[in-house]
Amino acid sequence: MKKIALFTSGGDAPGMNACIRAVVRTAIFNEVEVTGIMQGYTGMIAGGDNYIPLNSRSVGNIIQRGGTILKTSRSTEFMTKEGRKIAYHNLVAHGIEGIVCIGGNGTFTGAEIFYEEYGIPSIGAPGTIDNDLWGSDFSIGFDTAINTAVGAIDKIRDTADSHGRIFFIEVMGRDSGYIALAATIAGGAEIVMLPEIKEDYHTMIQFFKERTISKKSFSIVIVAEGNFEGGAAAITSLLNKEIPGFESRVVILGHIQRGGSPTALDRVLASKLGYGAVDALLKGEKNKMVGLINNKISLTPFKEAIANKKELNPDMLKLIGILNG
Repeated sequence: MKKIALFTSGGDAPGMNACIRAVVRTAIFNEVEVTGIMQGYTGMIAGGDNYIPLNSRSVGNIIQRGGTILKTSRSTEFMTKEGRKIAYHNLVAHGIEGIVCIGGNGTFTGAEIFYEEYGIPSIGAPGTIDNDLWGSDFSIGFDTAINTAVGAIDKIRDTADSHGRIFFIEVMGRDSGYIALAATIAGGAEIVMLPEIKEDYHTMIQFFKERTISKKSFSIVIVAEGNFEGGAAAITSLLNKEIPGFESRVVILGHIQRGGSPTALDRVLASKLGYGAVDALLKGEKNKMVGLINNKISLTPFKEAIANKKELNPDMLKLIGILNG
């Protein structure tokens, strides 16, 4: 293999640039050319200036930057056979023999279908703040997102304490509660609401009724955006109807969790995965996600990474019950 392509796809995640850097420099070390594709699958289809040669200098001074220098998108056109056919001809025209893709489930699904149709092998690196990909203990961007959330929680806690208020803080996690769970423990919150677990709503109502009796000064509740009861605003609306005089504040952290300079942990993780992706591709592996399990590089077929549900750690759930007293 003498030439590979590299792109980022789906939602951006802090650490993607560190992974891009590792992919490019590992490939060059192995005397392999690298073409960066701008805008993910969208750029792969559009062709032209979206295909750019990358070298060691191209990826200098990016390890500390958030986002992705290759930009990203979600392509509906690549979901069609016609779109994938155009992408294939563009790759052939540029002499691409293999692909490293950084993204999540949608990215890997596209790469799997693309191989089945045209035979171009891909290795994926998990780049998603949700940390919901089966086959890796952590995904690129997760640690940074937690730190961003916890930094916000710490600041909100000061106001909650000063005013004796209840704050419902909504974090990202449409289908995964990993950010919410970690932020709850690290931020010292009392309650967490997760997409994976249907909370006993009556238990929460009772908690706040008892809180009023005990005259607890303030409370912090972490809400994953995809929990069963809806977002933080929907939950507070329900509580207002159930508890007369119930007063709270809602803070939605939103997309600030995606941005910012990656933490040291994310930079190291991304570098390891970028190296591992190129190493696997050059060894003839294909259609697999490179991950880190027990601090060791591991390969998981795309189909397994996509199909299997990554469960929450039950010990962390138990820990919240112990620490929130």
